[in-house]
Amino acid sequence: MAIATGTKAPDFTLKSKNDEGLADVTLSANYGSSATVLLFFPLAFTSVCESELCGIRDSLSEYNDLDAKVYGISVDSPFAQEAFAKANGLNFPLLSDFNKEVSTAYDVLFEDLIGLKGVSKRAAFVISKDGEVIYSESSDDPKQLPDFGAIKAALA
Repeated sequence: MAIATGTKAPDFTLKSKNDEGLADVTLSANYGSSATVLLFFPLAFTSVCESELCGIRDSLSEYNDLDAKVYGISVDSPFAQEAFAKANGLNFPLLSDFNKEVSTAYDVLFEDLIGLKGVSKRAAFVISKDGEVIYSESSDDPKQLPDFGAIKAALA
């Protein structure tokens, strides 16, 4: 069961990789300035994850208009995520939870998914400017996409 709404979001610092190199991204850096949407996804270079993240790419201006920063999070390495982002023209950061600490903290880690141990579930969280979880969704079905309408409603 993913962490519940009304709770303080577990803070974290994860690596992101782009042409400039590796960068640390800390959730609490957004506090006081913008809401945050965290989209956990199982694995880069898979069809459902590609569909989900390309959909976000194509609607990122809507999240910007709602004063929200969007991050994709998976257990892939930052280098695999960079290649995935480039291949799909993703215009928002992907964060590597390679050590599985953040997926564990948010309680969205599969113990076993098709024989793979420790893969992130497909999950979505909206974190307020104050660091409170105001939307929480997690699925044990990796093919089920988040409810993007509900995510945007939580930001409104």
